[in-house]
Amino acid sequence: MSAHRRPRPAADRDSAAWWEALRRHEFLLQRCADCGVLRFPAREVCARCRSFTWSWIPARGTGRVVSWVVTHHAVHPAFADEAPYTVLHVALDDAPGLFCHGGLTGAAPGGLHPDLPVRAVFTDVADGTPLLLWRPEPAQGPH
Repeated sequence: MSAHRRPRPAADRDSAAWWEALRRHEFLLQRCADCGVLRFPAREVCARCRSFTWSWIPARGTGRVVSWVVTHHAVHPAFADEAPYTVLHVALDDAPGLFCHGGLTGAAPGGLHPDLPVRAVFTDVADGTPLLLWRPEPAQGPH
């Protein structure tokens, strides 16, 4: 394990509830209280109606792979021991046009392809910081 301290996300007023939900291993999306549009990542104002009022709602935490990158040379010394690692860009099933990224778990990058179904899984690193990872869903056979 690298001796370098890993960078940690900084929760702000808009994203604090997201990070608290991740600690509970829950996947939430922000919903505008005025027009109902879902949004991610968290932000102060609705892009559709400009409302400053929102709530958080439970989401399925499922999606489909849009793209991915395999990092062979860590961009920060704290991740040197983990290279190569894969980060996915996922289109969320709950809301067309919303995307989320996270690390790949439970599969090798060679098995990835566009539109691969994935599910959010959560892990906590040593200091309790929650991380969102994506695990490919088992193939659905004919019914």
